[in-house]
Amino acid sequence: MTVWGKGHRAKLAAACGFCIAGLLASSPACARAEHHHRLYHAAYRYHHDTPAPYVPPSAGFGPTAPGASTILIDAASGQVISQNGADIPRYPASLTKLMTLDLAFQALRDGRMSLDTQIPVSYHASAVEPVKLGLAPGSTITVRQAILAMTTMSANDAATALGEYLGGGSEDRCAQMMTLRAHSLGMAQTQFYNASGLPNPNQITTARDLAILARDIVVSFPEDQQFFEVTEFDFNGHSVFSNNGMLKSYPGATGMKTGYTILARHNLVTSAVRDGRVLIGVTLHEPSWGMSYQEMTAMLDNGFGGHLAGPNPNSMVLTAANMAAPAPQYTPPAMSAPPAAPVQSVASNQPLPTPALPAASRLRPVYAGSWTAQLGLYSRMSKARIVAIRVEQMRGIGIARIARVERHGRTLWTAQLAGLSFSAAHDTCSVLAARGDSCRIIAPSTDHLAMEVQSDGSGT
Repeated sequence: MTVWGKGHRAKLAAACGFCIAGLLASSPACARAEHHHRLYHAAYRYHHDTPAPYVPPSAGFGPTAPGASTILIDAASGQVISQNGADIPRYPASLTKLMTLDLAFQALRDGRMSLDTQIPVSYHASAVEPVKLGLAPGSTITVRQAILAMTTMSANDAATALGEYLGGGSEDRCAQMMTLRAHSLGMAQTQFYNASGLPNPNQITTARDLAILARDIVVSFPEDQQFFEVTEFDFNGHSVFSNNGMLKSYPGATGMKTGYTILARHNLVTSAVRDGRVLIGVTLHEPSWGMSYQEMTAMLDNGFGGHLAGPNPNSMVLTAANMAAPAPQYTPPAMSAPPAAPVQSVASNQPLPTPALPAASRLRPVYAGSWTAQLGLYSRMSKARIVAIRVEQMRGIGIARIARVERHGRTLWTAQLAGLSFSAAHDTCSVLAARGDSCRIIAPSTDHLAMEVQSDGSGT
């Protein structure tokens, strides 16, 4: 039997007294120590080749309940293919940034800002830790740079600066907008308190809710999909690389987001396409990145009906250097095709309006144009994507993309090969016309849609 002396008992009593006092009254010193403790552990995030930090024992319930939460859905129909613990509340970590991006894409479409809009960097934004670009207070960053920094390295300073801008100077207001948007989409169990995903005990979501959010981005903002597929971009002379391993390892993967904190553990949302069919997978609270990628791969393989080895046959992975700027789209602000009932949260919510940005931030959109070959108009998103990818592979140039257009109350999808010179666009349409395929050359423009609707409205 161990015998404790007076000194040991005194130390134990002092330690217990400190812990009890900390539980009864949260002192500023304790709060600061806990804050730095959380940031220290968060600094391990995304270092895939290093061992994961020590994870404290699970509380056994709530966001830290044992096990992972997963769901796989079909993006076009919203149908759930598989799920496990999809409604268990979880901490979203940097998957939070998907909602910040959802608001940003809507603001771009509405013309309240452009990709070249300069965003001010506050002291608060510059001070967040740990993964960041290193933005200086008082400097600026463009919307394009902020989006790319979020979709590649998951920069918290860029996300905070963008959130403050969207919230009219207040990240708190942006978080309120994010929550309202979440509830309007049917994400009934989600609450947001910041734009980056840094630890907050009240910031909660579920795998099902994140699937609804990811589907909204895929279906409502196809012109912005390319941001999630970028593997590298240049920021002030320095290369910034994507930390999303699925882009490199899974044939057909088209992004979307990774996230990690000590309590949230390893989290992943992935969209992938095969033969024009788009699936979205979510896995939360995994013990390691290896397990996250393994589970996501298994889910997608099951959904597609088998693993596809070799090079990505539907590759649309880009670097920022060859990424064409998305063209403005003529679409209503609201999502025209709400998620199907199987994907909706277990609770029912009436749609809530997303607050508008302050008038001072309403800027005319300016897009750096390039020539585009429009390849046809289709009633199905999957068909438009197939056509765009096939033409890109056949020509070996340009950027395959799809865009949504509303005509006579119908949602249609246009296939495009963007980022072309005039001669390349002309040659592309000449080749397609010789085969009897549809093609139109769309000139670069900053004041009208970079698309035209076929006069007969035909499509398949």
